[in-house]
Amino acid sequence: MDIRNESPADAHAIEAVTVAAFRSAEHSSGTEQHIVRALRDAGQLVVSLVAEEHGQLVGHVAVSPVTLSDGTAGWYGLGPVSVLPEHQGRGLGTRLVARALTELRTLEAAGCVVLGDPGYYARLGFRPERGLVLPGVPAQYFQAIAFHDAVPSGRVTYHASFDATA
Repeated sequence: MDIRNESPADAHAIEAVTVAAFRSAEHSSGTEQHIVRALRDAGQLVVSLVAEEHGQLVGHVAVSPVTLSDGTAGWYGLGPVSVLPEHQGRGLGTRLVARALTELRTLEAAGCVVLGDPGYYARLGFRPERGLVLPGVPAQYFQAIAFHDAVPSGRVTYHASFDATA
């Protein structure tokens, strides 16, 4: 399994992986592929990694900047994270996320937030933080990891690309 940076030629395969990964996901909006495309088009994919096996793209992780209402800079949002269904349950998503977090540390990011399964993301160091709020989302599903300083407080806003529907 090779994990590498996205190349321009990967866009179509990333979309296909994302569609397949979220097709039967319980909490999917069905727009994840549109979000990734919109982030790319807006130049907001700070980290975009793909997993390739035997020449086939089988996974993808996106990371983009988020805005905190208290003005703290250097925070990012993880996701979507996509793995083809037939490759799920083998640790590939965990490897993609771990590599994305390593990339963020290299960029000297302050921290990262994620909206997702608390049990899954806790294994990677994420935890719910009382001070960080994503409006309309139960606190246990919105988690953060700080790389350097204490976790800030405030409302988190994702890039407008997360509203993409087509």
